[in-house]
Amino acid sequence: MKQWIFILLLSITFLQACKKDTEPPEVENPLLYIPPGFPPLNFEIGNEFTPQRWELGKKLFFDPIMSRDSTISCSSCHLPEFAFSDIKAVSEGVGGALGTRNSPSLANIAYHPYFTREGAVGTMEGQILIPIQEHNEFDHNIVLIAQKLQQNEDYVQMSRSAYNRMPDPFVITRSISTFERSMISGESPYDKYQVQNINNALTDSQIRGMTLFFSNQTNCSSCHGGFNFTNYAFQNNGLYDTYNDIGRMRFTNNMADNALFKVPSLRNVEVTAPYMHDGSINTLEAVIEHYNSGGSSFFNKSELIQPLNLTNGQKTDLINFLKSLTDEEFLNEEKFRE
Repeated sequence: MKQWIFILLLSITFLQACKKDTEPPEVENPLLYIPPGFPPLNFEIGNEFTPQRWELGKKLFFDPIMSRDSTISCSSCHLPEFAFSDIKAVSEGVGGALGTRNSPSLANIAYHPYFTREGAVGTMEGQILIPIQEHNEFDHNIVLIAQKLQQNEDYVQMSRSAYNRMPDPFVITRSISTFERSMISGESPYDKYQVQNINNALTDSQIRGMTLFFSNQTNCSSCHGGFNFTNYAFQNNGLYDTYNDIGRMRFTNNMADNALFKVPSLRNVEVTAPYMHDGSINTLEAVIEHYNSGGSSFFNKSELIQPLNLTNGQKTDLINFLKSLTDEEFLNEEKFRE
């Protein structure tokens, strides 16, 4: 009898092993696609990625319940079709209050080491609190938002499914950050040419512009390098002779940081106008003209900002290369639409 039991157990173990070996490989999560050449994503312990957390974060991202008078949402200032940036110089908050800075793109925000233009916030979860409490944005309180959500049966059910708890500040910040971490853009013509080795992905003009972009003549890649086209450093690009916005100094109170701003990613830059921290430049042509001129004589301007002496043809090639960073698949991705 014992021998038969042993054989039965051995057979079950063998069948389970065979089943495990023959199971199909795990399919890439359609909600969290990492393009070729991109590093893996890191999620906060206790907030590992799940579809339930993603769905809850998406619902909150598009819900005006986040603002004091329920008129605006995260998506009001971060539009999916514009790489989750805004088309206005500064966005409007509750009651039409104007912001003070241009809303940046959220594409690949998961890879940023810190957040806000001055780098004052170290986590995505912490950054989500900023627009909630700012008077010219949501003008709200996350505790009061949680109380509203707890009166909503859908949110209660989704929160319990995602985090096994009622909607609260933890759930709000973690779920939205889960959704935002999935905003990965890496299927532009540049990526197809440079990473996927599709030779006809770029035009001749774009290839010339790419060579110029990475050359010592322009030094563009000194600040806008790496897979995300930013080194995340804090620089002044000589936009003005004097600044109303003191930039990183607002956070550090150090004069050496006066009017320094985090270098933005150039991915999808074709669709994220207007440009600069204050949205003061409307076109890529004007941006190139600014850098070609060498900028203003502001005392804290980066030494890398020097006159470029570009020809008209070089300017055209450079702009065409920047347009090759546009990821149409990302801009039209249905999963990011409300």
